[in-house]
Amino acid sequence: MPPVMIVTDSSAYLPSELVASHPIRIIPLTLNWDGQTFRDGVDIGATEFYSRLTQSRAIPTTSQLSEGEISKVLQELLATGCDVLFLPISSGISSTYQTTVGVISNFPKGHVTILDTKLVSMALGFQVLAAARAAAVGASLSECTQVAQKAYEQIGVYFSIDTLKYLAAGGRINSAKRLLGTALNIKPLLTISDGKIELVGSVRTHRKAIESMLDFVEKGIDGRAPVRVSVFHALARETAEQVLETARLRFSPIECILSEISPVVGTHVGPGTLAIAYQAGL
Repeated sequence: MPPVMIVTDSSAYLPSELVASHPIRIIPLTLNWDGQTFRDGVDIGATEFYSRLTQSRAIPTTSQLSEGEISKVLQELLATGCDVLFLPISSGISSTYQTTVGVISNFPKGHVTILDTKLVSMALGFQVLAAARAAAVGASLSECTQVAQKAYEQIGVYFSIDTLKYLAAGGRINSAKRLLGTALNIKPLLTISDGKIELVGSVRTHRKAIESMLDFVEKGIDGRAPVRVSVFHALARETAEQVLETARLRFSPIECILSEISPVVGTHVGPGTLAIAYQAGL
């Protein structure tokens, strides 16, 4: 057992092989749908979720982590003798951070740290991996926290959605409301800025959306190296694979990750969403 375990929630939706090979613990968020409760990524996976969502009249709701769930995991990990760094979904999107702060106050000081990551999906995944890689080579809780804080400054994410229907229903965005009611073929381009979903532009075709996101990523990288890139999607695997290959050729990353958008996040963005996250710099 390494001296530090990195805990995050299922919104990061890291590929299972990366979780298995790093000191990472995932706590699943919860979906409520047609009277049923699903643990994100456990009781329902991304492909099944999006296939069902395209046919459903009802939009699921999501729940933050409960105090009991958080406390149980922390107790289990601390009992093994390791410290814990908790990196949850952005406080601007979920109340999980605020809930966890309250739970941590009941544990011995100096053994559990939480950061407001201000990130989600594979942007959060890159931060989690950075901290986990430090933990794997023996870094202390303080050192892992510093690594995570530095990683935040290196990370960016952009995504394109087919419709604002899901964001509007979930109340997760304000700046794109002016696009509601416009032409159906408008493709909003969004980012995570200071922990919240913000509009950065709109285009009329999927091709242009992809080109624009890649341009935003290039601008964000700004010549820094090394580069890590992830393309993740909601029921758009073939396109995601093509975009990841384009990103590999264009940015020469040391790591390329193909992933999916978790069902909990997908509840708010919908099928057809395509996203690119990057981490650039030492």
